[in-house]
Amino acid sequence: MSAKSNTKDVIINTAARLFFSQGYHATGLNQIVQESKAPKGSLYHYFPGGKEELALVCIELANVQILQAFQCTFDKHDNTGDAIRQFIVDLASEAEAAGFTGFLPFSFWAAVETSCISLELRTACQRVFSNWQDAIKQQLVVEGVPLTVAAETALLVISLMEGALIISLTNQSKEPLLTAADYLSVVIKQSLGGK
Repeated sequence: MSAKSNTKDVIINTAARLFFSQGYHATGLNQIVQESKAPKGSLYHYFPGGKEELALVCIELANVQILQAFQCTFDKHDNTGDAIRQFIVDLASEAEAAGFTGFLPFSFWAAVETSCISLELRTACQRVFSNWQDAIKQQLVVEGVPLTVAAETALLVISLMEGALIISLTNQSKEPLLTAADYLSVVIKQSLGGK
């Protein structure tokens, strides 16, 4: 990896960590530069749109990572219920391994905090949630679930997963995520007709 692309990646990873740990508003570009140890000119070179552009990149990175994780988990399981359960169990384990800090729940800083200050950030957040729901919906449709039921189930999965993640991080316990995983597995299997 070249030094240039490495610098860009370090800036993005530092920004994502800071946006999570202290929020979008409380994270300044100077702090990102200082903690990433990147030259200030590099930040403006890679992100001429400043903090908002950097946040958009972080949002898209989270989107791609989660979509890849969904697909990888779907590929390893015979049905969506088992796959979603495993996905959330893995999420709980990752959060616990990170000590419930520095772990990046997308909705916590992006959707809630930034959507009220920028139409572009809000639109990006909407797209992420829509992409995640669509990935689950399409998987359910492949398994024979009617489109409307698949769409409703996918919305339920994302809503419960994101809510349980926030409660798990707040309580510093993986139990809310594990509970959500078990219930969602049952709900999804019911939508699959007990498969």
